[in-house]
Parts: sequence; C-alpha cells; structure tokens
Amino acid sequence: MASNALSRLANLHRHFHITKNSTKGGSGNENQNVGTIKISQDVTTALANGKAVVALESTIISHGMPYPQNLETAKEVEAIVREKGAVPATIAILEGIPCIGLSGEELERLAKLGTSARKISRRDIAHVVATRGSGGTTVSTTMIFASMVGISIFVTGGIGGVHKHGESTMDISSDLTELGRTPITVVSAGVKSILDIPRTLEYLETQGVSVVAYGTDDFPAFFSEKSGCKAPCQLDTPEECARLIEVNRKLDLKSGILIAIPIPKEHSVSGNIIESAIQTALREASDKGITGSAETPYLLSRVNELTGGASLESSIHL
Repeated sequence: MASNALSRLANLHRHFHITKNSTKGGSGNENQNVGTIKISQDVTTALANGKAVVALESTIISHGMPYPQNLETAKEVEAIVREKGAVPATIAILEGIPCIGLSGEELERLAKLGTSARKISRRDIAHVVATRGSGGTTVSTTMIFASMVGISIFVTGGIGGVHKHGESTMDISSDLTELGRTPITVVSAGVKSILDIPRTLEYLETQGVSVVAYGTDDFPAFFSEKSGCKAPCQLDTPEECARLIEVNRKLDLKSGILIAIPIPKEHSVSGNIIESAIQTALREASDKGITGSAETPYLLSRVNELTGGASLESSIHL
C-alpha cells in the first residue's frame, strides 16, 4: 500500500515537472513550448489517484486505415476502455506538442490528416517536436511517452518486428529494441503476419523481453490465431498476467513485457489467404523499391486490397 502511494506521488510530481510550461503561446518566445508534454485532465487525475490508465497508439489512426473508419475505430476503442473501468490515453504529437490523451477534436484532426501526418518512431521525436510537426506515434514512441508519465499498460493491434529478409536488409522495427529498454507492458494480437515472426521472437529474446501468449502456446499472428511458432510461455488468466507485471516492476528489470492475445476465431482470416496476399504484396513492394517506414503501411493496405477488405475488417475487430 505504501509503495503504491509513493508511486502515485512520484507520478504526480513528474506530471507537474513535465507540464510546468504552458502549452499556450503569448510570450513571444518561439522556443517556449519546445519539449513540453500536454497531458489531458482525465489522464492526470486518474494517474494521481492510482486509477487504471491504458495507453493507445495513434499510427493506426494516421496510417492504419482510411477516414472515417480510422476515427470511428479510435472512438470505439476508447469507449471500450472506459466501459472496462479504465481511462484511455491516446498518444500523438500535434503541432510539436506530445499529447497524452486526445480530445474528440484532436482525434478528428489526426484522423483527417491521415498519411499526410508523420509516422513517428523514436528517431523522429526530437525532429517532429522541434519543427512543430504532427503525427501518429508508433508502438515504440507510444511506449516512451507512456513511460514518461507513469502509464504502465499499452494496448495495440500488432507490434512491429523483423521484416522478411531482415537478415539481409537489417530492417528491424524499433518496437523491439524499445521493448528491451522501456518497462511497459504491451498487450497486442501478436506480431503482424507480414513480418518474419520466428526471427522477431528470437530478437525479442535477445532484448530480454518477456513474451507471453494468453490462453495458448502458439504465438498469435495478428490476422490469424496461430503463427506456427511456439510461444516462450503461456498464461491463462488476468491474475497471472498481473502477477508477472508486478514481479517485473518489483525486480526493476527495466525491460518490457509483450502479452499476445489471439484474435477471436470469428474474426480471424484464413492463414492461407493471408499468406498468399502477403507474398504478393512483398513482391510488389520489392519491385517498387518500397522500404523502411513506408513498407508496413503499403503492405497492410495492399493485403487489404488482395483479401477483398477482409484484413481491414480483422484490423478493426483487433
């Protein structure tokens, strides 16, 4: 009890420290707000009172699906979090200000920006803030900002990983290295099936990340319940997951946890259909020279086209 109270006090102190500069202009000093973090009132109150807060990324809004489906999905996800008794904290950078918890107007602004917004990974944070840009936060960036303000749980659809042929291209998502150095628990439907899942699991092991499959020993593959890869460990109840998270915190391991929950059977897409679409999309991306941060959005969009919208429907349910 005393430890939890001290933790809440530390979080509250951190909030005041981070947000001590006003997010409004008027001083004439153009650098006044650089580095300021804006935390919504409901998130601040929840953290200060020790209530549950769930971080949500925003590239699913800016790059994951088209408008208005992206806005509708974002609002629905936030509503589900609230129904379960927690406070949602969607994270993004808007006009150079990292925002922890978005208003309805801010969600709509980002949704309408779509792919014209930046896709922000760790390497991009300083540049986007310094140039007063706007964009959606990837898994890695969302983890960073959530950790800064004391949010310990982050929910997303699927994380990034080692790309196909990553052994030659070295195209490895910063999500994996961030999980190795930021003590956040990421709950997802596993790793996107457009990626090399066996190598991704190997890389997570190298980073010292605790990887859990929930209710199964087969690591889930985003659109599909199974990847064919055995999960490092299996937990079957929320209480077991909570115990793991608490032990990781108490031991101060300084690394994250990935809890992978399979997509419900009724919303999964046939593994054969997805795999065929992925292979076609990969060939096309290679032919067009699409690489780096542009590759995942392209592949997801193309797979959706090739599956007649089935993969997008699965993403929405995820």
